[in-house]
Amino acid sequence: MQVQKIQQYKVQRQKAGRLAGLDTIRGITLLSMMLYHTCWDLVFLFGKKIPGYSGLGGYVWQQSICWTFILLAGFCWSLGHHHLKRGLIVFGSGILITFVTLLAMPESRVIFGVLTLIGSCMLLLIPMEKLLLKLRTEIGLVGSFLLFLLFRNVNTGYLGFENWNILKLPDGFYENLFTTYLGFPQKGFFSADYFSLLPWFFLFLTGFYLYQLVQKNHMMEKLFSWRVPGFDVIGRHSLLIYLLHQPAVFGISWMLFQI
Repeated sequence: MQVQKIQQYKVQRQKAGRLAGLDTIRGITLLSMMLYHTCWDLVFLFGKKIPGYSGLGGYVWQQSICWTFILLAGFCWSLGHHHLKRGLIVFGSGILITFVTLLAMPESRVIFGVLTLIGSCMLLLIPMEKLLLKLRTEIGLVGSFLLFLLFRNVNTGYLGFENWNILKLPDGFYENLFTTYLGFPQKGFFSADYFSLLPWFFLFLTGFYLYQLVQKNHMMEKLFSWRVPGFDVIGRHSLLIYLLHQPAVFGISWMLFQI
């Protein structure tokens, strides 16, 4: 019954059009990311000093961007259609970024970046959706977020969150590129933008269940029918802008500080 209601709501949303509030949030976050990456280029590629960027403030800024993008991607999954096509496009875009950075900027290469992650999550949810919807929404929401917090430090060899390490994981988990993709990076691995399945898939699932909760309480229109002109347009074209922004930012920075 719940799955049927969700499918009916998808049809209603497709007829009614996009939710401008979601596009606006995505657009604002995208602009924040572009500004963050501009600062990153200036600091790490051009040797400029930006007070606070390399400290806690910069880290919180970076985390706010990726948390929002991944949570929003999970939230919007149930609103979309053609999941296989969209998932392959996003995943393929991530692979494209990997090849381009390996060729053009190997010292700042991106392997298993955020687009590879989001594309993977979108594809994984296709066979998992019906099973996930059998779980009570509130339990799925809280459980997914708690698992995200528990696995947050898995990339550094522990279960735990930030400064709290609960359990050290076996070194044998961290073997090769496949384990790196899963969340257990092999020795010597480097990526300027690394988002593995663990822990981030659980944050994607948190967004997925958050959508179910909002929809179940009939609050979708109330929460997301607003818009901020301009930002919603940016949000509607987020993938294209994401792919183009970094070479554009680098090119402008290079012209300003190297020529």
